[in-house]
Amino acid sequence: MFKSLKIYSGLNIDSGRLLSDLVDFGYKRQESVSEEGDFSRRGGVIDIFPNSFELPVRIELENDSIVSIKSFNPKTAQLLWEHRIVIILRNNKHSSFKTNPLTEEFPLSSFIDIKLGDYVVHNQHGVGRFLGLNKIKIKDKLQDHLVIEYDLQEKLYVPVDSMHLVQKYLSFHIRRPKLHRLGNKEWQRIKARARKGIQKLAWDLLSLQAIRSSAKGFLYPKDSDWQNAFEESFPFEETPDQLKATLEVKEDMESGRLMDRLLCGDVGYGKTEIAMRAAFKTVMGGRQVAYLVPTTILAQQHYQNFSSRLQGYPFNIKLLCRFRSASAQKKTIEELKNGNADIVIGTHRLLSDDVAFRDLGLVIIDEEQRFGVKAKERLKKIKTNINVITLTATPIPRTLYMSLMAARELSVINTPPQNRLPIETVVVEYDEDLIRQAILKEVSRGGQVFFLHNRIEDIKEVEARLKKILPANVRMGIGHGQMHPHELESVMQAFLKGEIDCFISTMIIESGIDIPNANTIIIDQAQMFGLSDMHQLRGRVGRFNRKAYAYFLIPKNFPLDKDSRRRLEAISEYTQLGSGFNIAMEDLEIRGAGNLLGVEQHGFIAAVGFDLYCRLLREAILGFKKAGVFNENNN
Repeated sequence: MFKSLKIYSGLNIDSGRLLSDLVDFGYKRQESVSEEGDFSRRGGVIDIFPNSFELPVRIELENDSIVSIKSFNPKTAQLLWEHRIVIILRNNKHSSFKTNPLTEEFPLSSFIDIKLGDYVVHNQHGVGRFLGLNKIKIKDKLQDHLVIEYDLQEKLYVPVDSMHLVQKYLSFHIRRPKLHRLGNKEWQRIKARARKGIQKLAWDLLSLQAIRSSAKGFLYPKDSDWQNAFEESFPFEETPDQLKATLEVKEDMESGRLMDRLLCGDVGYGKTEIAMRAAFKTVMGGRQVAYLVPTTILAQQHYQNFSSRLQGYPFNIKLLCRFRSASAQKKTIEELKNGNADIVIGTHRLLSDDVAFRDLGLVIIDEEQRFGVKAKERLKKIKTNINVITLTATPIPRTLYMSLMAARELSVINTPPQNRLPIETVVVEYDEDLIRQAILKEVSRGGQVFFLHNRIEDIKEVEARLKKILPANVRMGIGHGQMHPHELESVMQAFLKGEIDCFISTMIIESGIDIPNANTIIIDQAQMFGLSDMHQLRGRVGRFNRKAYAYFLIPKNFPLDKDSRRRLEAISEYTQLGSGFNIAMEDLEIRGAGNLLGVEQHGFIAAVGFDLYCRLLREAILGFKKAGVFNENNN
């Protein structure tokens, strides 16, 4: 699955085998090539438009030996430069960041797309296996039906206009589910038992929500002229989802209730701007803001962004992290206590016992899953009487689950920013020629490269290997969490200014690093990373309007375990803009729900599948709310 083809001048090849390999890689034979994934042959000339290339290449053969490989303009056929070596990669775009027969022609309302062979749950008939689509004649007219196989190879044909009754079966169990029998009452008994247990959980969730909603919050005033002027200074055009989420946050703040809102949007979709507007409104209401981020580098970047955007306003913005000296940290803590600091941006240092606020009004948490157990416990205490906004691109299972269940406010940003392009995602075995090709291609167009290697002990050796295969004019720098703060800050500033072409780093770049000119990322030992980590890392590039590339490298001939393979398959499959939700659900399925819901609820999920479980829980919550059991006057 993760192999590559390497071709170069002088190579003897079996041209028939090459064409066959291209088809296996998902490439399509055409009369002439016009887009990535096309190839054609005319006698001794083979044209290929390789995945991740900006132009196609022409291979000239003589007696099955490659004479030359040259890029060419597909519109004019003009030959351009010659290649020393070309790496042909699997093309996810055309392959037959796997097709889904449903989403190609029909809308599907489900958490994760259904594929052939998947286990599915029909609301009325239980667990079966999806076999595809069949056309069945109904009243002299052919109509599409989903075909689901049940126990004893019985088949159920579901009209596409009833497909809302079918969901993918997710249970977070390794073992396969039992297929149900059509026509008996077992499924109804299972569903009734699950519904009863789920109603108990719904009651508990709504009780907690009622306690929180009854707590008195701070009533913020309507937007001021300064607020309007600040928002108009945003240098980009807001997306519809950004505007909607901003409105939802402001309604929370102006309602007088405590806010606990999850803001979910894919990497680079503009969550920080919404948080910044909420922070501005909080300070205008005379209260303080704490912006909590997982890394010192991200804290530094947010501090610079806030300082730049809020320049000209009488707000005192502070940074609290290890980039600051002990005396500077002490001064910031004093200003937070006496109210002279309005906004503080920092790492888990903000959660230390010596940090106190005069009047904290809003806590913004960036990627909560990156914080440790102690930090999360401290956050629980803070959340009891403070407005909270949590930003995430790939929601952690509990956060996602609670939000989907109406136990927490949720704003989703699905609209990509204007001119944003999907990131070309490649999973391939480690190959120095490929690495050289990818880096030189980015540098030649004036861009920069992230090379991620998550082992500090041999990161210098990685730099030495790269220097060996790259020209001397490719400027490199190293960054990792054990460097002195000033040294790390210095190298990051050099990369931001364009003084470094290839930045070799550990996971410190994972969250929020925003460098518009860096549009290629190469991730070494990709099989070691979690799915949400890979998605976050991929999001470091492609944040503006230039085509971006993400290469996930695995060791040659390395036997991948089942979960690693599934993660790599998922990251190469979910490459479309806004795929963070799909990634989160796939990650939840791979890692399992653990003790997320307790043993009893875990059993109910296994019985009816996660999707139907969620629907039954939502049904129970809405039922209690409709009955007025948990209205605001009856807490």
